[in-house]
Amino acid sequence: MTRRDRGAEERLFRVALLVKGLDGAVELLTAFALALGPVAVLDGLVQVVLDHHLLGGPQSVLAERFAAGEQHLAGGGRTFAVVYLALHGIVKCGLVVAMARRVRPAYPVAAGVLGLFVVYEFYRATRTGSLLLPVLGVLDVIIIVLIVREYRRLAPERPIADRDRH
Repeated sequence: MTRRDRGAEERLFRVALLVKGLDGAVELLTAFALALGPVAVLDGLVQVVLDHHLLGGPQSVLAERFAAGEQHLAGGGRTFAVVYLALHGIVKCGLVVAMARRVRPAYPVAAGVLGLFVVYEFYRATRTGSLLLPVLGVLDVIIIVLIVREYRRLAPERPIADRDRH
């Protein structure tokens, strides 16, 4: 691999880290909003989205799923969503910070955790019929590949005694 190829791959890895970090931060903010916000605010947001036809017409499949999801969150699914989003966000943000600082042990942990998220995303997609979850899963697989490549590139330094012999 040429120096230019390594530089391009490094930039791609940094962009992937930025995207995952922002994703984690949005998940944390969403968890806090769901935990602290009254149900009426959630109802109002859904109504604005549906009134402005942001998901197609009010009777579109996407709009109906969106409204059903809001009903689920207003009921017992809210606690699960808050815990899931908060944990997911904390893990993502922590691993992004560790990899940005090039903490080598964080790379396999990040790849493993993202791998578990991918399995869960595909499982949930088969259970719910979601089209977005498989797309997110594929993006996570691409990021896992970038993490593994960067991890291999950051081979541990050889001890000084080994360097002197060569």
